[in-house]
Amino acid sequence: MSLLNDLTGAPPGMTGRALLLRLSAIGAVLAGTAGTFAYAGGWLSPGALTPARVIDRFQEVNGPHPGFRRNHAKGMCVVGRFAASGAGARLSRAGVFAEGRVTPVEGRVALAGGQPYAADAGTTVRSLALRFRLPDGEEWRTGMNDIPVFPVRTPEAFADQLLAAKPDPATGKPDPARMHAFLAAHPESAAAAALIKARRITSGFADDTYWSLNAFRFVAADGRATPVRFAYLPERAAAPEIGAQAPGADQNVLFDDLAATLRREQLRWRLVVTAGRPGDPTDDATKPWPADRETVDAGTLTLTGAAPEAAGNCRDINFDPLVLPDGIAPSGDPLLSARSAAYSRSFTRRAGEAKSPSAVTDMPMHGAAP
Repeated sequence: MSLLNDLTGAPPGMTGRALLLRLSAIGAVLAGTAGTFAYAGGWLSPGALTPARVIDRFQEVNGPHPGFRRNHAKGMCVVGRFAASGAGARLSRAGVFAEGRVTPVEGRVALAGGQPYAADAGTTVRSLALRFRLPDGEEWRTGMNDIPVFPVRTPEAFADQLLAAKPDPATGKPDPARMHAFLAAHPESAAAAALIKARRITSGFADDTYWSLNAFRFVAADGRATPVRFAYLPERAAAPEIGAQAPGADQNVLFDDLAATLRREQLRWRLVVTAGRPGDPTDDATKPWPADRETVDAGTLTLTGAAPEAAGNCRDINFDPLVLPDGIAPSGDPLLSARSAAYSRSFTRRAGEAKSPSAVTDMPMHGAAP
């Protein structure tokens, strides 16, 4: 019982029933964030896990929804621009950071999970994916989430977590025994789940912060490489999360609120880059970096409009995090190549399927005045 107390952070005198409830809570956090990325590649032995099997697992859990992403299925397109401050050019020679450069941006906001018609819930992990189109034909694609760390470190751990966090049909929650075994084998995931659970949940997409989670390398003009993580911090002050939905309430409340806001005004986020130091983990997305690391305000992302997903817009973009311009390179984080492989598999599969309308369909492309 002491091991279980240590892994869950429970006080020594906590009863067995209370410990099981705490394990269920941790399991819910892990299950909710497991869908944040689909990780697989060629790291595991044949027959154990492949990109196709990971995508199959999401479909098994969520049911068939042809034409939709197998994860982050419910989403809406956004457009805007990124204005570089020039400060990021010290770390990276990528043209997107050149002083005075304004780069057009296409993007997508979404909720984690494979249910494209599920009602919005304030606590569901939110994502912001962006595609920067540089003048010389290069692109930078990013996929970020509103959690500060990821709950697992490796593709192997992700495979273990999928099984441990699978809800029991009788209870709708992960089996405590399976979760105990997973946490015993992966104590870093218990620590990550605590950080995720403690994050501030805001009222919606507009006042939320989005983290890169994985580390990258910024390469300067002189070839010097700096490990970095980055986040988009909202200009809008954070408001409390929306409470539980009443029967008959707007099922798309988070998306509708963002669309209504963008009809009135533009929304801005600062791109804050954190520079790592020697010894900071670049291959472990479960661990935050120390708070005293240098940060650089690299510029401002401005969203100007939103639209439902349709042919030719963000619906048909694969936000592969390894589509990088010169001056930005991947770190040694094994989850990056795993994300890329699974995203590609999901994209290829849905590209050949008939498309159904998104749940978020009731507005044309619109935006605030420049």
